Amino acid sequence: MNEQENLQYPIGRFQAAASYPFEQTKEHIAALAIFPHNLTELVGKWGDDRLDTPYRPGGWTVRQLVHHVADSHMNAYIRTKLALTEDVPTIKPYDQNTWSQLPDYTLSVAPSLVILSNMHQRWVTVLDTLSEEQLQRPYFHPESQQRVSLAEVLAHYAWHGEHHYQHIYQLALRNQWVE
Repeated sequence: MNEQENLQYPIGRFQAAASYPFEQTKEHIAALAIFPHNLTELVGKWGDDRLDTPYRPGGWTVRQLVHHVADSHMNAYIRTKLALTEDVPTIKPYDQNTWSQLPDYTLSVAPSLVILSNMHQRWVTVLDTLSEEQLQRPYFHPESQQRVSLAEVLAHYAWHGEHHYQHIYQLALRNQWVE
């Protein structure tokens, strides 16, 4: 992996598994539970100079990443609830790059950190009650033209949180903002 690829994918690209054992899914749920706390601990007290720093050349700023994660995980939460209450619902994709240009991405990160904390609490409350059978409930993603099980969704979003956390953490290390 070259330097640009390392900056863009600090923990590697997401690779879906053929299946997800129940215990592995429980680990993904635990990762989702702790993620908002970890992100808040990392960036919650940062000033505009750090928040407006791109995590890599040509990449989003830390501020945009935090707002993106809130938007992305809110969508995942809603998609989870749709998969649990409807028979293979077709989800609504969105253009994350266009969303990142909307005015709410210039706000303080505090609202998105609060959203993540509260929404993840709700999401994990639902997830903790799911059986192995319920974790196999799918939704249909029209962009990939594939059914995606909730177990895979949870694996993806556990990866997604850590992926963006590492973007920010690695930037902080490079700039000596953390030890």
